[in-house]
Amino acid sequence: MRVNLITHSSGQIKLGTGAIPLSLKIRPACGLPGEYEYATDSAAVVWMLRKQTDLPAAVIERFEERMYTAFNAHLLGVELSERTLTEIGYFVE
Repeated sequence: MRVNLITHSSGQIKLGTGAIPLSLKIRPACGLPGEYEYATDSAAVVWMLRKQTDLPAAVIERFEERMYTAFNAHLLGVELSERTLTEIGYFVE
């Protein structure tokens, strides 16, 4: 399923991890209803993008940069499997 990913962060780095806590908003890319938001951190989001998508490394790195510098970032039209979406709590019907 193609989704849009939008992050919102507090900008507070977790001690010992270098990760920042954030809220990840997931919306269907096709404009259908179904927005979902959950609490995670920047390291988990980057790991998911590297392991569960075919996005080029440069795209993921720019997204990660925006999470740390602007404290919000977005990726549009990211292909995520139903399994991945279900694992993070987004249920696909």
